Amino acid sequence: MERLRRTMMFVPGSNPGMIKDAYIYGADSLMFDLEDAVAVTEKDSARFLVYNAIKTIDYGDKELVVRINGLDTPFGKDDIEAMVRAGVHVIRLPKTERKEDILAVEAVIEEVERKIGREVGSTKMMAAVESPIGVINAYEIATSSSRLIGIALGAEDYVTNLKTKRYSDGLELLGARTQIVIAARAAGIYALDTVYSDVDNEEGFRREVELIKQLGFDGKSVINPRQINPVHEIYAPTAEEIKKSISIIRAAKEAEEKGLGVISLNGKMIDKPIVDRADRVLQLASAVGLYKEEK
Repeated sequence: MERLRRTMMFVPGSNPGMIKDAYIYGADSLMFDLEDAVAVTEKDSARFLVYNAIKTIDYGDKELVVRINGLDTPFGKDDIEAMVRAGVHVIRLPKTERKEDILAVEAVIEEVERKIGREVGSTKMMAAVESPIGVINAYEIATSSSRLIGIALGAEDYVTNLKTKRYSDGLELLGARTQIVIAARAAGIYALDTVYSDVDNEEGFRREVELIKQLGFDGKSVINPRQINPVHEIYAPTAEEIKKSISIIRAAKEAEEKGLGVISLNGKMIDKPIVDRADRVLQLASAVGLYKEEK
């Protein structure tokens, strides 16, 4: 079954309490942040803290992601070595602008995997696109490595580079969001949206989640546990969507069993994209326990 990545919760790498309890809030993925959330003076201690947490805490079925510092800093290579040794699932690159950024990190990951005897390729990667040049190169980034499971938008640096700011309607991010979703879909990987920093504005947050779902994003980065349930609620298929999708899939199976070249339901022809969408709805409904696949 396809992994859910509706929510990826940022967890500061220097906060022992949050690191210890992060799994209890129900996010699909936990992202321990060694980059922007950690002061320069705490980089080494945060790395040690996250390393030991991944090695010793049972996070259940949560996907464990670590945002490392860039290789252009004194901390990036040490971050990669420690996290690969810890057994992290995904390493998230900050400020990715070109495929070479991916390939450089991948080379370090593979070096460590070989050194410690970990299966080569088992450490996955994710890229954060945070600049106009990164948005322009989104497809190049998305197809740069078989390790890459997704690309994410980082909005704050991006809007600063655009010489604008975040607005409530999100119009300033529409071009980047569209480009990133299209690139991810073309590459067959996940697309995650940026954080919404006003944690007290639930109405605004819900509007933004509804928008990014409409655009085609798989999920959203979140910075507060209160933001998790609204995302999951909005991404959950409705009872009507599930009912309609069941009917479509049944009609498609019936047509296949009868050797018919045309699928019809209630007198209307059904095209393959409609069947694919119905299948996607049922996959998501099954993943969240709203539907059990028919035998």
